Amino acid sequence: MLSISQLKNRNFYIMILSDAIIFVMAIFLAYLFRFEFVLDSYNIRQILFLIVWMIPLKIAVFLAFGIYRGMWRFTSIKDFWFLAQACALSFLLVISIILFVERFAGYSRAVFVIDGLFSFLLICGKLILIRTFFANYPNEKGLAGLLSNMPAKKVLIIGAGSAGEKILREILDNQQLNYRVIGFIDDDPEKQKSLIHRIPVLGNIEKLPDILKKVDVQEILIAIPSASGEQIRRVVDICRSCNVPYKTLPGIGELIDGRVSVKALRDISYEDLLGRSAVQLDVKGIYNFLDGKTVLITGCGGSIGSELCRQVIKYQPRKLILLDESESNLFSIQMEMQNENYYRNCEAVLGQVQDQALMNDIFGKYKPEVVFHAAAFKHVPMLEKNPWQAVTNNIIGSRVVMETAIRHQAQRFVLVSTDKAVSPTSVMGASKRVAELIMQCQQGNGTKLMAVRFGNVVGSSGSVIPLFRRQIEHGGPVTVTHPEVNRFFMTIPEASQMILQAGTMGKGGEIFFLKMGTPVKIADMARDLIRLSGKEPDADIKIVYTGLRDGEKLYEELINIGEDILPTSHSKVMVLRPSTYFNGAKNAQEGCQSLYREIDELAMIAARHDATGIKRKLKEIVPEFTPQESGTVLSS
Repeated sequence: MLSISQLKNRNFYIMILSDAIIFVMAIFLAYLFRFEFVLDSYNIRQILFLIVWMIPLKIAVFLAFGIYRGMWRFTSIKDFWFLAQACALSFLLVISIILFVERFAGYSRAVFVIDGLFSFLLICGKLILIRTFFANYPNEKGLAGLLSNMPAKKVLIIGAGSAGEKILREILDNQQLNYRVIGFIDDDPEKQKSLIHRIPVLGNIEKLPDILKKVDVQEILIAIPSASGEQIRRVVDICRSCNVPYKTLPGIGELIDGRVSVKALRDISYEDLLGRSAVQLDVKGIYNFLDGKTVLITGCGGSIGSELCRQVIKYQPRKLILLDESESNLFSIQMEMQNENYYRNCEAVLGQVQDQALMNDIFGKYKPEVVFHAAAFKHVPMLEKNPWQAVTNNIIGSRVVMETAIRHQAQRFVLVSTDKAVSPTSVMGASKRVAELIMQCQQGNGTKLMAVRFGNVVGSSGSVIPLFRRQIEHGGPVTVTHPEVNRFFMTIPEASQMILQAGTMGKGGEIFFLKMGTPVKIADMARDLIRLSGKEPDADIKIVYTGLRDGEKLYEELINIGEDILPTSHSKVMVLRPSTYFNGAKNAQEGCQSLYREIDELAMIAARHDATGIKRKLKEIVPEFTPQESGTVLSS
């Protein structure tokens, strides 16, 4: 349907007039070719008769196909397919009318075939000319127009695959970007010396230093979104050795719907060097899991909780309930959902998960079918100083939410856990392990409860990378606790996607974890971040070792003794099932009663702010817990 603005647009009528002229030319050329460029009076009368009704018919078909609604300066392959379909339908209608009215008496069938071909080819030629004109003579004004007259920045694109080609095409189509592509670099031998849109592939990455000596390049664009961390590190090292600025495309998991654009180019981040490949999600399973459901996300303002919100709304839940105890974090994610993601069917609840009356009212009013429990205190040294808060929030709060979910018949409950719950040496890790035990003893009540356990999340609030970046910005030193300390790492989107995946797979009582690959030394991470900032470790920025903090381990583990590891339908996800009940109980009910007695005693100790008693009781509940001797904020 044409809009009023289109009917008022002068170009709309120019396009119709130009096509009408082309249709007239096409029928004349068809007759000329068919009759060997000799037309008698009979042929001329036929042409004039056909023009009277064929031209309006073809224009009507083009209007029906929306051909005149497009902006022809942005013509694409898809537009040519639509054009081919419109020409084909016009051809079929014309010969049908001729057959029905005249039975083709006195008409050559070949004329109409040639006419259809000429109509398509001539209009395609017109569109190519329009596209070429606007590509070479952009009609831009103001600052953008001035920029297009400035000398273009000479760039090399590393990666002659699909992403690199799309970057080049956008640069060629948009002169405002002010880039001039000199060539491609790619390690694929079959691509060497070939041309992409007339731009040569100059060589492989090892030849980059030699190429840069011959060619004046001002910036390098890395267009390998599927590259591993090792590949990105190799490319970055060579770029740095050549002293040329560089930018990269994000990983495929970060690109919106996989779309590649020059606007997506950014500076290299540590996540690129980490090289975590994108989690292949069971999109259909997650869609069935969340579509049309009311979803509650506790701790929605935190790093994981907020990313969960962003991921969940992609699957069209009926309603999203946001719960957080931080007023500023809650307001921030609510505004992001409503104003940036245009998801307005959400309610922001300011409160604490251990508030049983509030939780009961929330579940009673909104009746969430899916619960993601991400609310927790997670800062290890902070909770060593304030262990009662770990009990109140991480244990009691988790129990309240789980029990309320079961009482109100929620369908699924996913607990966000941590690898620090494995053989814990910190109060935080022990408190998360107790939350896992609560989850496992709550099975068989109608709600499917499960947990997701993963390592450190790159860039999350309180994590080491933001601290390192601030220290580098201030000129150092960068503080590392121990030269050998290492951790498993994953990105925030990866962690959130794994939580969603686990929610679709869980049958109840499982603990899911991602195959984390090789742990990363924190000292190596510090050096990488210093180099990414354009400085040299130990020369420009010092690294200082401060000793392990309270509750900190040299390395993390992913499984406890007594947990059976089982594969899942997802290649990167494993699942753990407990082989025994809590405290050697004979059945789940007995184990749950025993666990709850211990937790009730723990809660009373926490109410007295007795740090020693808290650690002693946690050790009784979690025998593998190795408490650290450390003072608290209330110690004398």
